[in-house]
Amino acid sequence: MKNLITLFFITTLTIISCSQKKDFGSDISTEEDQIEAGKTLFQNNCSTCHSLDHDGIGPNLSGLTHTTSSSWIKKFIKDPAAVINAGDPRANMLFEKYKVYMPPFPDLEEKELDALLAYLHTFKQLPDTLPLMGIKNPIPDTIPDSGIRIELELYSQLPASEASPPLAKMTKMEAIPASDRLFINDQRIGLYELIDKKPNLYLPIKELKPDLVSSPGWATGMASFTFHPEFKQNGLLYTAHTEPGGTQKADYSYPDSIRYFMQWILREWKAEDPNAGKFKGENREILRVDIPSQAHGMQEITFNPHAKKGDEDYGLLYIGFGDGGLTEQGFAHLSDNKGSDIYSSILRIDPSGNDSPNGNYGIPKTNPFAGMASKAGEVYAYGFRNPNRVFWDPNGNMFATDIGQHNIEELNKIEKGKFYGWPIREGRFIINPYGKFNEIFELKENDESFGVTYPHIQLDHDELAAIIAGYVMPYGPLQGMFVFGDILSGRLFFTDLDDVDNIGVKSWGVIFEGKEISLLELCGGQRVDLKFGQDAEGNVYVMSKTEGKIYKMKG
Repeated sequence: MKNLITLFFITTLTIISCSQKKDFGSDISTEEDQIEAGKTLFQNNCSTCHSLDHDGIGPNLSGLTHTTSSSWIKKFIKDPAAVINAGDPRANMLFEKYKVYMPPFPDLEEKELDALLAYLHTFKQLPDTLPLMGIKNPIPDTIPDSGIRIELELYSQLPASEASPPLAKMTKMEAIPASDRLFINDQRIGLYELIDKKPNLYLPIKELKPDLVSSPGWATGMASFTFHPEFKQNGLLYTAHTEPGGTQKADYSYPDSIRYFMQWILREWKAEDPNAGKFKGENREILRVDIPSQAHGMQEITFNPHAKKGDEDYGLLYIGFGDGGLTEQGFAHLSDNKGSDIYSSILRIDPSGNDSPNGNYGIPKTNPFAGMASKAGEVYAYGFRNPNRVFWDPNGNMFATDIGQHNIEELNKIEKGKFYGWPIREGRFIINPYGKFNEIFELKENDESFGVTYPHIQLDHDELAAIIAGYVMPYGPLQGMFVFGDILSGRLFFTDLDDVDNIGVKSWGVIFEGKEISLLELCGGQRVDLKFGQDAEGNVYVMSKTEGKIYKMKG
């Protein structure tokens, strides 16, 4: 429930003192079975963004039901946009701060809402209302608008896989190497091929792997896919998807005192006929990893498109794996592992090898920790919260976007063996992973001793809430510029990766059917869930999970 109750956060002592005079919570159950059911609901839906003992992505929820009416909380959970748009002062005050609509939960039954409130009501400490002790405005400069507007045309739409948004959970569009065949995923269903702009189901992964789950969370399900560079010859492709915790024994895990909420699974699929319009063939599991939440898992798998036969990188699979919510849940020491584990890392493996701990893949000998005792040989670089997109620029430089916690979004230039800061840094700022996550601090004089590699670009949450990488544009008014955006609001940006200091970051906009319009308006005005795609000819696309639509950027 991203930002759930964030908009309830009481920001002044005056509001709290007035609220305390009312008998809030007298209608909330104290039955143990309801409290336990509410705890499960909270862990499954809320705990990634919210805690009950410290601020996280959203505020500390302890004491909420003692300061806010049950009916108001339930109404907001059901349809937060309606409460905000109706002009509710409390909701609008925090909407101005967080700049994003929380997704609605209309399907939660009254008994589930009652249980959730019963659990929350066991926490009586009021939310911390003191001013932040850290930096209030880490990056005061605002991003200027370039004035550039690019025309979009509706290219395709995936079938709705659910009745309410997101209608189709697409995350990636990719062509088979050395082919014009174009594919896109729906996390709930599987892999589609776009033929004459129409989606044709190629790999029905939910049908083939019925343990797959795509909720809760916007990132769960079949989150990524990629084709082997020689797919046309060997028929190999790879997928990353989620299953419930405990489905099978994991290859990588943590102490059993921490819950096993979900598992990420990397699979290899071998098509009998690489030219066929629907997958038929074999598959095998390569890797299975436990995580304690639905967040920050295996969001990206990809091959280096510049690698040629004989190159070090050829045929090696890169995997972006976040901290799995470990830091948010109070186990920062597991994500702050200095390469001893695969969490919070970009991995590089050889799918054709067998010298991994489970024997299902190989550890490239040129990986920075290969063969080192007490290190995970798969790790290529580490210190990431949620490396959701890994890509290479036309010069062969490797980059990754990393979604931040409460303040900073990052674009990092990736180098082998480097540490990128999480969970002790957010951008070029100190964060205390054992304290309040919404506080960041200036670097200290001894900062070099920590060995952190800092972002190529950092932007704060005044501008965007969750970064997603696009592409270096091969055409149009932004030719040569790297385009990227904000997942939630759909705001669009660009820079020159080779000259960031001089070019800076600027925003750009779109025109649809002759009218200048924001992506947020184009997608219904609440949430875009922006992704980018590219076909074999270099055409770039913007995509929205909310409506399941794909738009082509015209030259």
